[in-house]
Amino acid sequence: MLDKLMPQNEGTVDRVLRVALGLGGLSLVFVGPQTMWGLVGLIPLVTGLVGSCPLYSLFGLSTAPKQAKH
Repeated sequence: MLDKLMPQNEGTVDRVLRVALGLGGLSLVFVGPQTMWGLVGLIPLVTGLVGSCPLYSLFGLSTAPKQAKH
């Protein structure tokens, strides 16, 4: 059920980049310009941790490796 709602559509490299980008954006809340715009970093952070991107699902994209069908 959850796999239909939030399918795994991110590969390992994509997920690592999203987490790094999210943490970098989120750091702007605490260091540097200390702006609340850094909270936008939560989006790539959460999608990277979960492994599912709603926009990828909407456009039918996937960077995840193909699963072998049995």
